Amino acid sequence: MRDDSTYYITRWLFLRLLGFIYLFAFASFLTQTDGLIGQHGVCPASELLADAAKSQGMERYWMLPTLAWYDSSNAFLEFLSGGGVVLSLLLILGIGTTPALVLLWLFWLSIVSVADVFSGFQSDGLLLETGFLAIFLAPAQLLAPPWTGPAWATRDAAPSKVVLWLLRWEVFRLIFGSGLAKLLGGDPYWGDLTALTYHYETQPLPTPLGWYAHHLPRWFHKLSVIGTYVSELIGPPLMFGPRKCRLFSAALMAFLQVLIELTGNLTFLNLLAITLCIPLLDDQILRRIFPKKLADTITTSGQRAAPLRFEKFWIVPLATVVIVVSSAQMTAMFLGSQMLPRPVRTLLAVLSPFRTINPYGVFGVMTTERFELVLEGSQDGKTWLEYEFKYEPGPLNRPPPWVAPHQPRLDWRFWFAGMDARVNEQWVVNFVVRLLEGSPDVIRLLGKNPFPNGPPRYIRIVRYQYYFTDMETQRKTGKWWRREFRGEYMPPLTLRSGDDFDPS
Repeated sequence: MRDDSTYYITRWLFLRLLGFIYLFAFASFLTQTDGLIGQHGVCPASELLADAAKSQGMERYWMLPTLAWYDSSNAFLEFLSGGGVVLSLLLILGIGTTPALVLLWLFWLSIVSVADVFSGFQSDGLLLETGFLAIFLAPAQLLAPPWTGPAWATRDAAPSKVVLWLLRWEVFRLIFGSGLAKLLGGDPYWGDLTALTYHYETQPLPTPLGWYAHHLPRWFHKLSVIGTYVSELIGPPLMFGPRKCRLFSAALMAFLQVLIELTGNLTFLNLLAITLCIPLLDDQILRRIFPKKLADTITTSGQRAAPLRFEKFWIVPLATVVIVVSSAQMTAMFLGSQMLPRPVRTLLAVLSPFRTINPYGVFGVMTTERFELVLEGSQDGKTWLEYEFKYEPGPLNRPPPWVAPHQPRLDWRFWFAGMDARVNEQWVVNFVVRLLEGSPDVIRLLGKNPFPNGPPRYIRIVRYQYYFTDMETQRKTGKWWRREFRGEYMPPLTLRSGDDFDPS
């Protein structure tokens, strides 16, 4: 099916929205770098790299692709995050777009490779994949509209429709893969249409609207699940149809992401998914919302340009690798990796450290209970005071926050850790040790430190089950949450030698 549409405005808008998302991602991590992976952080990057150097030899450079091999100091890690902020602004402004995109991808890869347990979220991989493909979509000129005049415009080239389709394929895999994960994953709550009666309460970080959505009638939640299936399973295939179907597909998928964004703080994931719907739009539809002068400048720049001379040498290999690897990942996700030929499995293993082509499937299994870990410190082992996270539920009268696109990665990891009844991850112990040492970098990750004059002698972790209050209780008491004690998660830990803790 021939596509005579133009995509100059599409590219312009897509790259600037991507620049804002990069900005959110890097700025968010910059505020947490020292506490998470700094020298006195929870999981120091230097220790991760040292362990890799001992166990992996020269292979470590491939298995952990990061510029932090050059320097893993706090200053350099902050440079990666801060540099990403500056590069994001250049991308938004349309200055040096292609080199900025290359460095943004490299810097973000360098960060997530050493962020250990605080990376690996689907949003991290989605940003790497989108940012990588954007390199091949970017205009070749140094300055992009509206900075360009006729002299600069001749250095541009029309957007590659192959890369546009690779971006469409990416959003198809994200949305359709999430729908398949719900439909075929065997989760009973998606199967009986009750998943959303739990979701708003048990997701990592609800919003205030998520609290109200939780109290909607049960029939509405079931209807919403059906709507989710329609958006995720019917919407994506429509992009392969005629132009009107493609535009409707974009609207349907983006609308679902807006609803999710309003009811849950899922980092920059939903904003990125909406941005990935932009390549489904063309200049004709975008001209209706763009200022005429800006739209004319953008399209004139492209119309005066010649095609990229060397595109044919890289476009076929790029498309082949992306399609083969991503199709194999989807096959392995739902049918098992044993269905794949050995050479394809080898290719997946070789490329996996770069996290640039990924399988996707968001909320395929519904969490039906919300458990929260509460840290308590004590000087005498008898009187315990609670630490508070910045965003995770703690005080019962604190409303669910608006956080996204910022991702408080410590809060997120503790949400995952609370699913287990006992501590089984070393990073949790590391975190407690840093609090006992009084590490300022780690303490800054918390919302409230009940020991401002020095660290406590003991710290323990207890586990509660949290529930939203009903509307009447919230009106009368001001409490958004209620909780029930579910036992000890980690017994009291101390750094003081010779201390014998007596729980009585």
